Amino acid sequence: MPHATVRNTTRLLESPPLVRYDGLLGETAASVALERLDRELAWQRPQLRLYGKLHSIPRQQVWMGDANARYRYSGSDFDPEPWHPLVAEIRESVTARLAEAGVSAAFNSVLLNRYADGEERMGWHSDDESELGSDPLIAAVSLGAERPLRFRWRHGEDTPFNVWLPHDSLLLMGSGVQRRLQHALLPRKRLGRRISLTFRWIHTAPLS
Repeated sequence: MPHATVRNTTRLLESPPLVRYDGLLGETAASVALERLDRELAWQRPQLRLYGKLHSIPRQQVWMGDANARYRYSGSDFDPEPWHPLVAEIRESVTARLAEAGVSAAFNSVLLNRYADGEERMGWHSDDESELGSDPLIAAVSLGAERPLRFRWRHGEDTPFNVWLPHDSLLLMGSGVQRRLQHALLPRKRLGRRISLTFRWIHTAPLS
């Protein structure tokens, strides 16, 4: 008999709001999504400029969204892939779950990251590019191996902390999180494959 989906809500911070919702899609649907996204997306490993040199990122990614949701990061421009039907369905699940919690949100783009194992990573950063606006709302879905997202305060207000992100969870980073904190996915040995989907709203210019 299948296990019932656990739909807990964990408020990690009140101000700025940082909230984790478990059981977004349901265990079976989340596992199917992990396999399909791994198999069906055209994963890329772009090079980014760091201290004047080009380096391949230590993970694979796909930038996806509305046609005019262009994004500039670390000196590189990213044009979105069209919405994959499954990713569009996950976006609907995210907005519905947030609406249940009284959070109104819309997303026109998503960055998908694929981590083959615990050695692949994401360095310290805030999602504070100008296209995201002054205080963006970011919703991050985790599929696959549970890993901790490490947070630190940008001005040293408090001690750093981990937020564990289990399979089929949704992390809401609300207004003020990107302005006041940085986050990173640091290496963790003996961990398996993970795919994250970070939904966001890009303030777009009209298509030329």
